[in-house]
Amino acid sequence: MPEDRRVGGLEGVVVGDSSITDVRGGEGKLYYRGYSVPELSGSVGWEETVHLLLRGELPTPDEARRLRETLAARRRSLGDLDPLIRAIPPEATPMEALRSGFSLLGRGWDGFPPTEEMFELLVAFPPVFLPNLWRYRNHEAPLAEPEGLGQAAAYLWRLTGLAPDPKRLQALEAYFVLVADHGMNASTFVARSVLSTWSDAASAVSAAVGSLKGPLHGGAPSLVADFLDRVGTADRAGEEVEATFTRGERLMGFGHRAYRGEDPRARRLRELARAVAPPERMAVAEAVERAGLAALLRHHPERPWGLNVEFYAALVLEAAGIPRPLFPPTFALARTAGWVSHLKEQAQHNRLVRPEVHYVGPAPRPVPTPP
Repeated sequence: MPEDRRVGGLEGVVVGDSSITDVRGGEGKLYYRGYSVPELSGSVGWEETVHLLLRGELPTPDEARRLRETLAARRRSLGDLDPLIRAIPPEATPMEALRSGFSLLGRGWDGFPPTEEMFELLVAFPPVFLPNLWRYRNHEAPLAEPEGLGQAAAYLWRLTGLAPDPKRLQALEAYFVLVADHGMNASTFVARSVLSTWSDAASAVSAAVGSLKGPLHGGAPSLVADFLDRVGTADRAGEEVEATFTRGERLMGFGHRAYRGEDPRARRLRELARAVAPPERMAVAEAVERAGLAALLRHHPERPWGLNVEFYAALVLEAAGIPRPLFPPTFALARTAGWVSHLKEQAQHNRLVRPEVHYVGPAPRPVPTPP
């Protein structure tokens, strides 16, 4: 393989064309099919975003209503998930359980390409499965949602049995919009690679969950929340940040390979967090933000630094009432819309993903003669 084709982590390698998400890292901009994602998060809901990603355009009011009704029907069609949940070992984390759940959802999904119904079922599955899993593990019965709820409200209702606070629901829905897709990230690449073999869409999404499970991809909001707990009060932020560097640990919620500076989604999440997080929690987060950026510039002055999407996502998820163990799979719930949109695009222009690797092992040598 030519020397100039070897790129660690495939950084900067263009593996194909996509019309879904435009990540302009140098400019700090992000677009879904031409629309600014931070602006979308303040003006359209979750179902409208799913329609945009999966079907190519923002829906008319009637199209949005039909998709909302379709996804609600798909959620109801899942039926009793308790046998599936009981089959998952209790020591499995919620992300591991979701990965298994997607696999079992797709049993019998043979044939290529995947159908629109499959994509809708994949989007509808996590808001039912995750609350049922959580309630089962806390010795509570599953809850059926009332008629007329959108996906975000249905998720919170099924978790708690309570009508969600409108401001917190709006913040959670905006979070879903912000993280629904992000171009050819690790989990999306995995999903498209799996589907390129003519495997089924559920297997592709299950594999994507396995990728998102890694703390360098989607597991950071819960780790950010843990760190804020450790800091405790705003006046201890600098001390704890420096201790993190001293221990050689990664400071979660800072930096993103795709952006030179701050993640554009982080700015919007900061606004959302200020609207819904308790003031004392917000003060700790802002103190950690200041101390973290200052420390990163001291320790790594060779690159610009900024927050990534995970930092203030932790406060938004907390305020919405999402239990911390469900932070990573809640990210997956939202990202499923992006995954299935990429699977649809992959199926339309499929080519088996088969990259090469530069071999650096021993040269050809004789097999030893048996004694």
